[in-house]
Amino acid sequence: AGLPRLGGLGDTPLERLVALRPDLVLLPEAARIGPRLDALGIPYLVFEPRTRAELRLSLDRLATALGGTAPAEADRVWRTIESGLAEARAAVPAQDQGRSVYFEVSSAGHAAGTRSFIGETLAGLGLRNIVPAEQGAFPLLSPEFVLRADPDWIMSTEAGRPDWGSRPGWRGLKALRQGQVCQFTPAEVDALVRAGPRLVAGARAVLECLRTASRAAPALTPASLPTPTLEAVR
Repeated sequence: AGLPRLGGLGDTPLERLVALRPDLVLLPEAARIGPRLDALGIPYLVFEPRTRAELRLSLDRLATALGGTAPAEADRVWRTIESGLAEARAAVPAQDQGRSVYFEVSSAGHAAGTRSFIGETLAGLGLRNIVPAEQGAFPLLSPEFVLRADPDWIMSTEAGRPDWGSRPGWRGLKALRQGQVCQFTPAEVDALVRAGPRLVAGARAVLECLRTASRAAPALTPASLPTPTLEAVR
């Protein structure tokens, strides 16, 4: 509160930034003002952590640059993160440990793979991603791939509830038949997709869904529907 707002990550007015005479500027990889800051002699650091390991390195880099008590504070923050994640994993219902998840990040069919930050969060909670590691962080999956995997849970970062049942064959998916679907609020999505200290909030959002989704969301179709097969999409 009370701090000046200079715009977004990609549209910060350089003149206003320079007028503040910052000791250090933090930038994402996509920022284009780095060379101009170099020319003006303004120090900056670039951060774009994509994994928990990179997040820890970023905290350490920032703490080293700030000096003073910052390194000790970075250690405290990381211990708090690890403790929060451990508590979340311990609270996952026993019946959900090891269950499979399809985590959709776009209506086109892109999924969060095991190598993504979301994938790390799912693994940290003891869940099994249906996406093989070799497919990368955010692969485009075919509807048939999801049908074959028949995940126990479907999760999504999309605003609104996607009409998964309208996709050929999907009405018979186990997750939809049993109402095991997770939709997240914009704030929860932000915590899930950004590699930052709020990752514990993202893990807790998944945990809360595991605890309540089956009770809160009605099954899409009767439990007596047959197990989905690829015949359904032909």
